[in-house]
Amino acid sequence: MSETATLLKRINLGDASARDALYARLYPELRRLARARLARSETITLLDTTSLVHESYLRFLNARELDFDDRGRFFAYAATVMRSVVVDEVRKRHADRRGGEAVHVELSDEVADSVARDEDQVLRVHEALEELAALDARLAQVVEMRYFAGITEKDIATALGVTERTVRRDWDKARTLLYAALN
Repeated sequence: MSETATLLKRINLGDASARDALYARLYPELRRLARARLARSETITLLDTTSLVHESYLRFLNARELDFDDRGRFFAYAATVMRSVVVDEVRKRHADRRGGEAVHVELSDEVADSVARDEDQVLRVHEALEELAALDARLAQVVEMRYFAGITEKDIATALGVTERTVRRDWDKARTLLYAALN
């Protein structure tokens, strides 16, 4: 059993030190995952790589169980958590823009309009992914892991217990369904 799997088992048994050890062990990979996630949305969120990793870690701490038996499943979960952090940040900014406590000074209507369009797109993609998950959860997982987290087809296949060819077919099908939902 790998050290990661051992740490995950210890976490599920209530060992608080294992949670910190797992975080320290996987921190560089979580940063890579966060960097890949933010590369697609850096203009619409105030998060940086470190903030996203730390916010995700706080959510891991609040999880009752990290019931995974391998790294692939853990990173699939991490990709989902990071996506939800970004979506929550966008929603918060939308709420702030529509009457939040902060005073907003806009220098240019063009800039404000482009940021709003980008934020709306993130929310539309999130909603389309939720619809896709209701239709076929594995398709949504493939999109989260491949598009949002940059995980390889091989690692996705291992995490989901399917072949790489199945991952490619799921990716093609998911892209088609998402394209239809977004247009």
